Amino acid sequence: MRLNSGPPSGPYAPGTTAPSVVPYAPGVTPAPAGPFARGGAPDFASSPAEKNAAASTIQTYLEPETKKHAGDADEATEAARKGFEGWQTAAALKKVADTWDQQITTLMGRLAGEKTALRRASGAFTSNDTGLGNQLASLSQLNRM
Repeated sequence: MRLNSGPPSGPYAPGTTAPSVVPYAPGVTPAPAGPFARGGAPDFASSPAEKNAAASTIQTYLEPETKKHAGDADEATEAARKGFEGWQTAAALKKVADTWDQQITTLMGRLAGEKTALRRASGAFTSNDTGLGNQLASLSQLNRM
């Protein structure tokens, strides 16, 4: 008995041209194409003030709370590990605890990096705007009057 009665058919079959519009699930509207599509935002996704606010949230909330709760499971995990001493479960719990500690370290590093990047981006946009404004002002005939 043959399951396939011939070559595959349909819009994605070999040798056919796929449709230019990707089919979406019912009720899902595809995003407009390109940055200049109708209804798109005419400016940056976030302002320098919003970037600074996000960096401050990382510094004042996310980093301290992550540090505070990073070790919440350590005591319970260590007690369970001791309870399973001599079993493979004890070694597995040790490995889980070590992996968790590495993940927390990685997360803290990533939060610090994101905070720094947000602050740098905020400053870069501001200094670029100021620099371009100064360059254009020096070239303007109106400023020489």
